[in-house]
Amino acid sequence: IKLLSSFEGNRNCVLSFQDALGDVVYCGLPEVGQRLEQMDEFGALESVKAASELYSPLTGEVTAINTQLAENPGLVNKDCYAEGWLIKMTIEKPEEVDGLMDQAAYDKFIKSLEE
Repeated sequence: IKLLSSFEGNRNCVLSFQDALGDVVYCGLPEVGQRLEQMDEFGALESVKAASELYSPLTGEVTAINTQLAENPGLVNKDCYAEGWLIKMTIEKPEEVDGLMDQAAYDKFIKSLEE
Protein backbone atom coordinates (compact mmCIF):
# COMPACT_ATOMS: atom_id res chain seq x y z
CA ILE A 1 0.00 0.00 0.00
CA LYS A 2 1.26 3.43 -0.84
CA LEU A 3 -0.72 6.09 1.01
CA LEU A 4 -1.24 9.10 -1.22
CA SER A 5 -3.09 11.03 1.49
CA SER A 6 -5.09 10.12 4.55
CA PHE A 7 -8.04 9.30 2.28
CA GLU A 8 -6.50 7.64 -0.77
CA GLY A 9 -4.02 4.86 -1.40
CA ASN A 10 -2.43 2.82 -4.18
CA ARG A 11 -2.55 -0.98 -4.11
CA ASN A 12 0.75 -2.32 -5.37
CA CYS A 13 2.01 -5.83 -5.75
CA VAL A 14 4.74 -6.66 -3.22
CA LEU A 15 8.10 -7.69 -4.68
CA SER A 16 8.41 -11.03 -2.85
CA PHE A 17 4.88 -11.97 -3.95
CA GLN A 18 5.68 -11.36 -7.60
CA ASP A 19 8.93 -13.29 -7.26
CA ALA A 20 6.91 -16.33 -6.19
CA LEU A 21 4.30 -15.81 -8.91
CA GLY A 22 6.79 -15.26 -11.74
CA ASP A 23 6.18 -13.27 -14.90
CA VAL A 24 2.63 -11.92 -14.87
CA VAL A 25 0.77 -12.61 -18.13
CA TYR A 26 -2.75 -11.51 -17.11
CA CYS A 27 -4.13 -8.99 -14.66
CA GLY A 28 -7.85 -8.81 -13.84
CA LEU A 29 -8.95 -5.68 -12.00
CA PRO A 30 -12.25 -4.32 -10.65
CA GLU A 31 -14.39 -1.56 -12.13
CA VAL A 32 -13.85 2.04 -11.08
CA GLY A 33 -16.54 2.85 -8.53
CA GLN A 34 -16.61 -0.65 -7.04
CA ARG A 35 -16.81 -0.54 -3.25
CA LEU A 36 -14.55 -2.98 -1.41
CA GLU A 37 -14.56 -4.16 2.17
CA GLN A 38 -11.25 -5.06 3.75
CA MET A 39 -10.21 -8.53 2.47
CA ASP A 40 -12.74 -8.57 -0.39
CA GLU A 41 -11.43 -10.29 -3.51
CA PHE A 42 -11.09 -7.69 -6.26
CA GLY A 43 -9.13 -9.31 -9.07
CA ALA A 44 -6.44 -11.78 -10.03
CA LEU A 45 -2.90 -12.04 -11.33
CA GLU A 46 -1.91 -14.97 -13.52
CA SER A 47 1.50 -16.18 -14.59
CA VAL A 48 2.78 -19.24 -16.38
CA LYS A 49 3.49 -20.69 -12.90
CA ALA A 50 0.28 -19.92 -11.02
CA ALA A 51 -2.74 -17.72 -10.51
CA SER A 52 -3.49 -15.70 -7.41
CA GLU A 53 -6.51 -13.74 -6.29
CA LEU A 54 -6.07 -10.15 -5.15
CA TYR A 55 -7.61 -8.99 -1.87
CA SER A 56 -8.31 -5.47 -0.72
CA PRO A 57 -6.17 -4.50 2.26
CA LEU A 58 -8.60 -1.70 3.19
CA THR A 59 -12.24 -0.69 2.96
CA GLY A 60 -12.99 1.91 0.30
CA GLU A 61 -14.01 2.65 -3.26
CA VAL A 62 -11.91 2.02 -6.35
CA THR A 63 -11.14 5.43 -7.89
CA ALA A 64 -8.77 4.31 -10.66
CA ILE A 65 -7.36 1.16 -12.21
CA ASN A 66 -4.12 0.83 -14.12
CA THR A 67 -5.48 0.36 -17.64
CA GLN A 68 -1.94 -0.18 -18.98
CA LEU A 69 -1.95 -3.63 -17.37
CA ALA A 70 -4.55 -4.94 -19.84
CA GLU A 71 -2.04 -4.55 -22.67
CA ASN A 72 1.14 -4.96 -20.64
CA PRO A 73 0.62 -7.03 -17.45
CA GLY A 74 4.39 -7.46 -17.18
CA LEU A 75 4.57 -3.93 -15.75
CA VAL A 76 3.65 -5.54 -12.43
CA ASN A 77 7.01 -7.34 -12.51
CA LYS A 78 9.05 -4.48 -13.93
CA ASP A 79 7.95 -1.62 -11.71
CA CYS A 80 5.28 -2.54 -9.17
CA TYR A 81 5.73 0.65 -7.15
CA ALA A 82 5.35 3.02 -10.11
CA GLU A 83 4.08 1.98 -13.58
CA GLY A 84 2.91 -1.44 -12.37
CA TRP A 85 0.46 -0.25 -9.71
CA LEU A 86 -2.90 -2.05 -9.61
CA ILE A 87 -5.66 0.20 -8.23
CA LYS A 88 -6.20 3.48 -6.44
CA MET A 89 -8.90 3.59 -3.81
CA THR A 90 -10.37 5.83 -1.17
CA ILE A 91 -9.77 4.85 2.42
CA GLU A 92 -13.06 4.80 4.31
CA LYS A 93 -11.68 3.42 7.56
CA PRO A 94 -8.25 4.98 8.22
CA GLU A 95 -7.91 2.90 11.39
CA GLU A 96 -7.46 -0.19 9.17
CA VAL A 97 -4.09 1.20 8.05
CA ASP A 98 -2.76 0.65 11.58
CA GLY A 99 -3.38 -3.09 11.22
CA LEU A 100 -1.26 -3.46 8.07
CA MET A 101 2.30 -4.78 8.18
CA ASP A 102 5.16 -2.42 7.48
CA GLN A 103 7.94 -3.58 5.14
CA ALA A 104 10.08 -5.04 7.96
CA ALA A 105 7.15 -7.04 9.38
CA TYR A 106 6.20 -8.25 5.91
CA ASP A 107 9.77 -9.36 5.16
CA LYS A 108 9.83 -11.27 8.47
CA PHE A 109 6.48 -12.89 7.64
CA ILE A 110 7.70 -14.00 4.18
CA LYS A 111 10.90 -15.39 5.69
CA SER A 112 8.84 -17.44 8.19
CA LEU A 113 6.91 -18.98 5.29
CA GLU A 114 10.13 -20.03 3.59
CA GLU A 115 11.45 -21.86 6.67
